Amino acid sequence: MSFIKIKGVIPPMITPFDEDDMVDYEKHVYNMDKWNQFDLAGYLVLGSNSETVFLNEKEKLELIKLTVEHKAPGKLVMVGTGMESTRETISLTNKAAALGADCALILTPFYYGGKMNDEALIGYYTDVADKSDIPILIYNVTKFTHVNISPNAVGVLSRHPNIIGMKDSSGSIPQLVDYKREVDMKEFNLMVGTLSSWFPALALGVEGTVQALANCCPKECIDIQKLYDQGKVDESRKLYERVFPVNSAVTGGFGIAGLKYVCDKLGFKGGLVRKPLLQIKDDEMLKLDRILENAQIL
Repeated sequence: MSFIKIKGVIPPMITPFDEDDMVDYEKHVYNMDKWNQFDLAGYLVLGSNSETVFLNEKEKLELIKLTVEHKAPGKLVMVGTGMESTRETISLTNKAAALGADCALILTPFYYGGKMNDEALIGYYTDVADKSDIPILIYNVTKFTHVNISPNAVGVLSRHPNIIGMKDSSGSIPQLVDYKREVDMKEFNLMVGTLSSWFPALALGVEGTVQALANCCPKECIDIQKLYDQGKVDESRKLYERVFPVNSAVTGGFGIAGLKYVCDKLGFKGGLVRKPLLQIKDDEMLKLDRILENAQIL
């Protein structure tokens, strides 16, 4: 398969739910139409911020189908298809491929985390890559999985012809430097998974990111890179620092419920979170409003 070079910002798309705890597909399409107006590199459907662990396979496949159908021309569709077993991961990945997905983002298996050493992870990703109909990327998100794939393992896997990159959401810049040392950046998409790493990553030559804030503030996330690429490094840094507290709030402090609230405030359709997640509370809304005002977003 030919290498796909990924440059730019990709939102890990939120999944709106309605009052009956059902996926609101109309709101998903509304959001896509709105995101299509921005210079995004593409979309991640079924990411961590999509509440993927709460979705059944039928819902996942419908979201993939709608994303492929409603994306603007030239936009990449990346799909989070990582399951706990190799067999189920390959199955879902190839179903996504059949629906038109361009590549798959594969989460590190984590339930038996104590056994997910280099040997196990190299074996897992190699088996999946060998049998996937589309290229795959490694997804390292230690906050949720408590599994951290080593730079050595990433280096080995980066040489597989069907493993085209990695999304590192650990937030560790020192580890990002170690990953970079192990891979060929011309043949491997080393991407960061949070705005908190975005400006430092640009300085290290990283060109792609999948970040939660791009759901609600796509322009700001895109502009940080555009300004940097134009040589306006100080302006890029100032914008990064200005929106940093918003990212901290929606990825840490208030979680997905907060992210969806900010999406609603900024003209997108956040919808509700799916149970057992709790909806955002009134006092949290007020705190988020102040953070948005201070960041000059509202």
